[in-house]
Amino acid sequence: MGKMVTIRKPFEIEIEDFAEAPLQSNQVRIKTQYSGISAGTELTVYRGNNPFSKKKWNAELHIFEPSAEPSMRYPVPGGVGYEEVGVVAELGSAVQEIHIGDVVYGAWGHRSSHTVTEDYAKVHRLPKELDPICGIFAQMGAIGLNAILDADIHIGETVAIFGQGVPGQIVAQLAKQNGATVIAVDLDDWRLAQSCRFGADIALNSRNCDVAREIKQMTEGRGADICIEISGVSAALHEAIRAVAYSGRVVCSGFMPGSADGLFLGEEFHHNRINIVGSQINGLAPHLTYRWDRIRMEQTIMKLQQTGQIDLKSLITHRVQLDQVAQAFDRLHRGAEPSLQVVMEF
Repeated sequence: MGKMVTIRKPFEIEIEDFAEAPLQSNQVRIKTQYSGISAGTELTVYRGNNPFSKKKWNAELHIFEPSAEPSMRYPVPGGVGYEEVGVVAELGSAVQEIHIGDVVYGAWGHRSSHTVTEDYAKVHRLPKELDPICGIFAQMGAIGLNAILDADIHIGETVAIFGQGVPGQIVAQLAKQNGATVIAVDLDDWRLAQSCRFGADIALNSRNCDVAREIKQMTEGRGADICIEISGVSAALHEAIRAVAYSGRVVCSGFMPGSADGLFLGEEFHHNRINIVGSQINGLAPHLTYRWDRIRMEQTIMKLQQTGQIDLKSLITHRVQLDQVAQAFDRLHRGAEPSLQVVMEF
């Protein structure tokens, strides 16, 4: 038997047993070492405001539809964990290229074990030189990299990043690697201090200033060449629109459940011909799909960590044991203390 985290209903977390599936000949069993908690998408499930719990996603038409049977129902076994890494502990009889002790990363929920095919394990094998805990950043790193690819940054440009949680911190580091002058924007001075620690050139607290005016003034009236919104707050998207240059690009990567309070499309968006690009991990910019895919993004994040070009391990501020997970979710929900990445240790 294994252990897993279940979101029983909004604001209720339980630890449950689950039966480990029999291993097929082409599969390997992974014993989870670490599982990261997402303070964005996963908290929408914890809080009960995720759109999949309210409506049904029509995969054929790509639209949400009202339904008595929404796409996601409580309880949610395994939570919605998508930041896992573990060690191969058992091999199927036909497995040849994966070995006991190999470290594999992926997204399989907050579970103590998981089975994957050998082919999956091969492309998700962690470089031996990398600390295993760095594997939790595969999907979050890919989300950040996807936003960077959508942004199409050129060296020497100014990029303003709205939201300095974990994904925003990743985007800021990646934008710096692209040769940009990076402006980090957030409501929290502690997070902004971390942004500067990891290489942001300028930090602006939107509680204390008119961010768009500040950015326009420091760019000779032009505005940021690109703004990336990754906080999941619609008012931040509006400020990103205000701060970007005329006919500039705003990449909207944050997940925004609910209505768009604080977004006024009749103002700068309309009068400055702003381009808003939606960035979401399940798709890439069409012109990149013949060269880039999800696996390449994840592997790139691992290589950048391995070479020291980005530092994601230092974004981990809290490590908790499985029996502390309910309290961890509650603290993240309430913003009870300064934190970035929270990791469960199995």
